Amino acid sequence: MDGKVVVVTGALGALGKVVVEQALARGARVAGVDHAPSQARATPNRIEIGSVDLSDAGQAKKAIDAAAAHLGRCDALINIAGGFGFEAVTDGDAQIWQRMFALNVLTALNASRSAIPHLVASGAGRIINIGAMGALQAGSGMGPYAASKAGVHRLTEALAAELKGKVTVNAVLPSTIDTAANRAGMPKADFSKWVTPKELANVILFLASDAASAVTGALLPVSGRV
Repeated sequence: MDGKVVVVTGALGALGKVVVEQALARGARVAGVDHAPSQARATPNRIEIGSVDLSDAGQAKKAIDAAAAHLGRCDALINIAGGFGFEAVTDGDAQIWQRMFALNVLTALNASRSAIPHLVASGAGRIINIGAMGALQAGSGMGPYAASKAGVHRLTEALAAELKGKVTVNAVLPSTIDTAANRAGMPKADFSKWVTPKELANVILFLASDAASAVTGALLPVSGRV
């Protein structure tokens, strides 16, 4: 990743922070984009662009263009921004379906469309999306989330076909990620079986690297030790 310019959405979240740290450790220059306010001053190798609603196409384009302008180009886009909701289909509120679509599909769509010109100009552009193992077969209460992540899977495949030979587009499909929020929500689970943020970051950054130049359209399970 030495010298690569990487844009990470959802950069201030549990997974995003680790991906940013690991990318910087490997010599990349990184722009982090997040809905939360920026927490750090810009440097030549790093910039945080906060208070961005990526479900809004205009805000997404402004943020991605600002990231590319500050760092000189964009070689990889890692779409981590998203959210989770648990609600039954039969008696749930339809608004959660709209919210999951906005948080998981529209954020990835808008960031990707904004980044594509920069990624094509790179000559070795990469898009990595975050799908979900849980979207392959939805359980009770998982309908809205699983449907939105299935949308991310199809977006990944469609973009990979459209951009073949120009930009690679892949998605990782984690099982439960070992974060503080997930531990609090499932206190009786066996955390040792979950995939850690660093393990997932390693796979993401492989897909963003030159070593993955022949991989596109992949939906790669990262299921820990389940």
